Amino acid sequence: MRLLRTLRAAVAATVTAAAAVSLTAFGAGPAQAATPLPAHVFAPYFEAWTGDSPAALSAQSGAKHLTMAFLQTATSGSCTAYWNGDTGMPIAQSTFGADIKTIQGRGGDVIPSFGGYTADTTNTEIADSCTDVNQIAEVYKKVITTYDISRLDMDIEVDALDKTAGIDRRNKAIKLVQDWAAANGRKIEISYTLPTTTHGLAENGVALLRNAVSNGTRVDVVNLMTFDYYDNATHNMANDTETAAQGLYNTLAQLYPGKTPTQLWGMIGVTEMPGIDDFGAAETFTLANANQVYNWAVSKGINTLSFWALQRDRGNCGASSDSCSGIPGNQWDFSHVFAPFTSGTTTPTNDFSVQTTPASGTVAAGSSTTSTVSTAVTAGSAQTVNLTVSGAPAGVSASLSPTSVTAGGSSTLAITTTSAAVSGTYTLTVTGAGPSANHSATYTLTVTGGNGHQCTAPPWASGTVYTGGQQVSYQGHTWKAKWWTTGETPGTTGQWGVWQDLGAC
Repeated sequence: MRLLRTLRAAVAATVTAAAAVSLTAFGAGPAQAATPLPAHVFAPYFEAWTGDSPAALSAQSGAKHLTMAFLQTATSGSCTAYWNGDTGMPIAQSTFGADIKTIQGRGGDVIPSFGGYTADTTNTEIADSCTDVNQIAEVYKKVITTYDISRLDMDIEVDALDKTAGIDRRNKAIKLVQDWAAANGRKIEISYTLPTTTHGLAENGVALLRNAVSNGTRVDVVNLMTFDYYDNATHNMANDTETAAQGLYNTLAQLYPGKTPTQLWGMIGVTEMPGIDDFGAAETFTLANANQVYNWAVSKGINTLSFWALQRDRGNCGASSDSCSGIPGNQWDFSHVFAPFTSGTTTPTNDFSVQTTPASGTVAAGSSTTSTVSTAVTAGSAQTVNLTVSGAPAGVSASLSPTSVTAGGSSTLAITTTSAAVSGTYTLTVTGAGPSANHSATYTLTVTGGNGHQCTAPPWASGTVYTGGQQVSYQGHTWKAKWWTTGETPGTTGQWGVWQDLGAC
């Protein structure tokens, strides 16, 4: 997958011998096994470098399963993987462990993904960076046991697709892990996320799968990047998804002649990009496209529906970006279309939406304003929604009346400012908590004429790179970066996150 965001043959005897050596090196390992993923799963990509909580966005969006992007080495030549290649984000319970446990406790799970555009173009994809097959396998095993997960994803594209030595090492390492898992009663699935043409894999993608077959490596899912065709043509993205998947089906039928049509379709996944993708408007995936792809995926019985990325699933924010689809719409529109796929049925669960009207306003310090918070049933039947509001800076108070509604009802957001409020623009977040999920909406408040103390640190900017010790101002507070960061909003990374709150300005 394109991480432009922080910004895209051994013989069987040899394999068997290597597996025996590696199993001895691994030792027995823990016997418990993670819960296998459903046969049909919606698992959108989650941008792990943003500072967002995967558990919170999973609950808010209704996406019970997430594909976590990405794991890679910090430097070329290393055999140690980190989240986003950031040495401050090791494979450990301290990094996403609590979030992943929470998601699993709700009946969902995550799929850690290795690679991605940046890793694949900088030789920091683990199998390109590390030349020791056993060490690569140890990294895979560490992710599996640390987070108790049942699938790993390999996002291999651009340069990494043509590195035959890395492809062979990766497949050999996966085979070692599969043998270890089988010996310890674990169900481990492997998915390959690969770029595609409108009619299926290019030859280098086919060669990667051919190498897996020759190494005895089981590939459970081939996940097509059904966007970013880069052919300078205008696309119907839903139709092209279907033709690309049919081409993959034909390839898989040749590679796995013993599988039935149902089994072959059950090896296929597709990943879309909500709205305008990073090629441009000629490749725009609409909600109508999403509904067509959903119905097609159900009819074919494919394994995985996904999109890049969960943080993009919101509209009406100007242009396509890390945090916006670039087309009109509400937050979680695409998630709500795809989420029922996980159950393998079109029967929806109870769900709702939250919206503020108006969604922004300007207030002179000492004055007040209101906004209507509307809820609506988006699936199933109405449920009780408890409402809270956060994000008000010093000198501003925000309250809701009532604080609990039945989905379909509304509440009034009342905002009062004092003369001591600091002039500036602030984001208030209204969160609705229901029995099955949480959803939120934002209200952008601009305060003018305040006589409160002004922040002296430069305002935080999402596209700026900050290093440890640098200070910024955001929503009336001063924040200090603990380490390198970009795109992580102060106040959203938690107590152990990158930003330290130094208090109100």
